[in-house]
Amino acid sequence: MDLDALRSFFHEVAADVSDGDGGWQFEIDNVRLACLADLRFDRMRLIAPVLETDVLTDEQRDSCLEANFHTALDARYATSDGILYAAFIHPLQSLTQGDLRNAMDQVVSLVQTFGSTYSSGALVFGVPPSGGDAPN
Repeated sequence: MDLDALRSFFHEVAADVSDGDGGWQFEIDNVRLACLADLRFDRMRLIAPVLETDVLTDEQRDSCLEANFHTALDARYATSDGILYAAFIHPLQSLTQGDLRNAMDQVVSLVQTFGSTYSSGALVFGVPPSGGDAPN
């Protein structure tokens, strides 16, 4: 995917798209997202702020780390410059529209489920059903 394809995709699927130099801001399901792309490094980053890290409790921080292992799937919680973000990072060249739509859904879900299930979707990786033993 190139920058023109990203721009077109965001304008097709999102509300209130703001274009920038290799970056876009837009809204999906009442969550404000930003996409930053760098052709030199063949990377894109899709992020949405969750809250400021100075109000993040130890329990919430631990829940985010645990979610990154079990319930966050391809998106992750991450911090930068005093903000907790939901983030998805991927090589730009191999990114498909399906990957990007899935990434947006996961990032939005991480924002919306912060403080409850900390989940980027319905799938839970590596966690046994209630009462089951952990996989070997």
